[in-house]
Amino acid sequence: MNPELVKQALAKVLEPTVLVNMVSQRVRQLVRGERPLIADTTNLGAADIALREIIEDKMSFEMTDLVALTRPTARGRKRPQNWAKHKIAGAGEDYDSKESPARRRALTHA
Repeated sequence: MNPELVKQALAKVLEPTVLVNMVSQRVRQLVRGERPLIADTTNLGAADIALREIIEDKMSFEMTDLVALTRPTARGRKRPQNWAKHKIAGAGEDYDSKESPARRRALTHA
């Protein structure tokens, strides 16, 4: 890949990660057999052809708006069917006597 072509293409795109994605996508297309969008491709590799296409405005991109992500909450979520089945005896509910105290503690603290 020609560093001068990379600098020129970066001046058009302004975002290095977008440029990398554009070039890699176009290189895959060229390797699969799609025709180049530029006329003179002698002595150029697939990456250089992709960069030249970007420089000559044969390819474009559109940046989407960023959406703020929110952390999911447990409100409104249904509990599993057996959730309240295993409680400790000290809380007033019965518990299965076959279970070990450690298992009961693990179930109540989950």
